[in-house]
Amino acid sequence: MADPATYRPAPGSIPESPGVYRFRDPGGRVIYVGKAKSLRQRLNSYFADFAGLHPRTQTMLTTAASVDWTVVGTEVEALQLEYSWIKEFDPRFNVKYRDDKSYPYLAVTMGEDFPRVQVMRGAKRKGTRYFGPYSHAWAIRETVDLLLRVFPVRTCSAGVFKRAGQIGRPCLLGYIDKCSAPCVGRVTPEEHRALAEDFCDFMAGNTGRFIKRLEREMREAAAVEEYERAARLRDDIQALQRALEKQTVVLGDGTDCDVIALAEDPLEAAIQVFYVRGGRIRGQRGWVVDKVEEATPGELVEQFLLQMYGEATIPREILVPARPPDEAALIELLSEQRGSRVDLRVPQRGDKKSLMETVERNAKESLAQHKLRRASDLTTRSRALQEIADALDLDQAPLRIECYDVSHIQGENVVASMVVFEDGLARKSEYRRFSIRTGEGDVASIYEVICRRFKRYLEERAATGELDAETDDKAGRDATEHVTERDVTERDANGHGGDRYDANGYDGNGYGAAGRGGAATPIDPETGRPRKFAYPPNLVVVDGGPAQAAAAQRALDELGIDDIAVCGLAKRLEEVWLPGDDQPVILPRSSEGLYLLQRVRDEAHRFAITYHRTKRSKSLKESALDHVPGLGPARRQALLRHFGSVKRLREASAEEIREVPGIGRATAEAIVAALRGESPSPAGQGS
Repeated sequence: MADPATYRPAPGSIPESPGVYRFRDPGGRVIYVGKAKSLRQRLNSYFADFAGLHPRTQTMLTTAASVDWTVVGTEVEALQLEYSWIKEFDPRFNVKYRDDKSYPYLAVTMGEDFPRVQVMRGAKRKGTRYFGPYSHAWAIRETVDLLLRVFPVRTCSAGVFKRAGQIGRPCLLGYIDKCSAPCVGRVTPEEHRALAEDFCDFMAGNTGRFIKRLEREMREAAAVEEYERAARLRDDIQALQRALEKQTVVLGDGTDCDVIALAEDPLEAAIQVFYVRGGRIRGQRGWVVDKVEEATPGELVEQFLLQMYGEATIPREILVPARPPDEAALIELLSEQRGSRVDLRVPQRGDKKSLMETVERNAKESLAQHKLRRASDLTTRSRALQEIADALDLDQAPLRIECYDVSHIQGENVVASMVVFEDGLARKSEYRRFSIRTGEGDVASIYEVICRRFKRYLEERAATGELDAETDDKAGRDATEHVTERDVTERDANGHGGDRYDANGYDGNGYGAAGRGGAATPIDPETGRPRKFAYPPNLVVVDGGPAQAAAAQRALDELGIDDIAVCGLAKRLEEVWLPGDDQPVILPRSSEGLYLLQRVRDEAHRFAITYHRTKRSKSLKESALDHVPGLGPARRQALLRHFGSVKRLREASAEEIREVPGIGRATAEAIVAALRGESPSPAGQGS
């Protein structure tokens, strides 16, 4: 705990200009970013009366060890720099709006040759038009099912579309006239794109012209006694009208705006947004935030607008519950991003005021539901963590737990997993997995992976100056005596990004911000990239009994780490083993602590098994031809086309193999040797 007086800037050294300031912890990590019209007045308020500050602000000041600032010319520049730094450093004590669910969108992939209508979640893609968000995916599918009668746009996946084109027969939707079947050429690409554009126009609110056109065509069909066609057009009109009924008209004159409402208590706040396009509610979305420091409704609105519209589309008008403190600067920034004037308004009367009250009721309900879930979960998790601390005789509850498991089949494709739980909740963005290359058996593999993980931890601490360089060098040498292969790590592939590695074999994303009670992402001040493995656990759990626990403890001891607890959880009787103990720790079967340890262990096992299966599947797809020097993919395919199968290729002689274009004598002999498990002749190799 630092004394704020030890790093308080000298009197008169703080400028009175607008600017952005950063508080840093002893390791140099940015823990808070703020802006000010006058840096001197704002920073002096932190150090003038410590006892009168909000408790969370007091915690931030005692966690920090230094403060620095950057002077800018205008308040707009301060807003821009504050947003950039918050996004770059992800400070622990800044307000972070967490989306309370993953909302689905109705998407039309206009960037494809044949646009497709589908439900999408997650990051938006270039060349795709989005409508929503919607509260439920089924609401999107109901709307799409109605509109496909009038706009029969493709909805199938790329595989189904390609297959239908190959066999020359459309899918079921093509036969029931809910798809124009561009896969088999019923419409040209231009005609299908026109249908997709009409679909987008209808969803964007331009509905009147389509209904009028269908009514006119229905009357013309009835006039010439084409009653069946008139009946179909009547049904199409009714389908469009039913789709419109699902989108309530709330504002007239084709209003486009976002309506934002706020509900809060001393600890948390809930934000709800209704998206109004063409006077109709097109979707809604909600966020929940922990109030890290005391903030007025206007300040919460300002922080939310900066985070929400940093990359999102900005409408012409935004209705808010309170005016931001720097309203003029914020309007200028949003207008600059939109490219035209943006209005921030607090509705006082009429339809907009009524709509704001509806959104506010939704925000209050969202906060109430969140608190109910959080209360039950938090109580159970807190009890579980305390039970673990009591059973293992820990000084404090293990707020961060890392669990390791090894997976293999008879020593082949050996892998290990590392999963992270913070405050009893899984942190999937911080999962890691390792390809074991030197370990022989589960015990040796556990030893290796613990060495590799915590060797990296010591390196990161040394880089931030938290560890004496001489001590770190010795620990690093001890570790590298046993670890000769580089780490092969990657993020969880289950919805958390692709497999991308840097030169050291680590993914380039690092850790995200820690949860309640955790620490912020360590940032490398030289490269600006997040540090990996720089945040240690309170407890290391290994899947196994006393031997595995002893191996993990031995790895930590050799690295000189003595402030991290270790235990093993054996599957047979769910016994908890401490290193060096002859008898296990027995937790009651009804114990919440045991249940949490089981969840952590099972998650590590699942993650390890998933990686092992991926590696095993990849190895099974390999063949002896893959290792023949000079034989690339094109010539391998030519061989298989010529002989029809690997079995026939194995039975062929070198002379028969040479009949394949591009295969010489040396290569043919190498193929024969590889398929028959023989060594190629020296003559063949040399020719």
